Amino acid sequence: MTQSIIGRAAAGLMALLLGAATSAAAPEPAAKAPTTVNMQGDEQSWINDPHMHAFYDLTVAAFAAGPAKVDQAAFQTKSFALFAAFGASRGVKPEAMVDHLKLIPGQVVQIAKDDPDVLKSYPNFVAAVFGPQ
Repeated sequence: MTQSIIGRAAAGLMALLLGAATSAAAPEPAAKAPTTVNMQGDEQSWINDPHMHAFYDLTVAAFAAGPAKVDQAAFQTKSFALFAAFGASRGVKPEAMVDHLKLIPGQVVQIAKDDPDVLKSYPNFVAAVFGPQ
């Protein structure tokens, strides 16, 4: 299953927060069944965060005059300001959060150009950006 862009970002942020430590522990016995671990953390807390709602509102506003008129540079600048505030609200260095999510604005612009219905509601936006819930 393909991970969503925010999901991948959340997973990477988790690695950033926890460090990329490797374990020298002995391997698990071969008889143990593989397990699935969610490295994204609490995705719902991201979805419910006011900064993500503001990012949706910013995206809708950027597309107000139509996809051909999106000022991508301005959208990116405003997105980065939101991402910095989001990081600070979560105890992450703002510049680290911006660096971590830096590709998201361009990806969201492309998603919304490809499927304008993404901008019709926050649930549509969440499904496109975070993946089906």
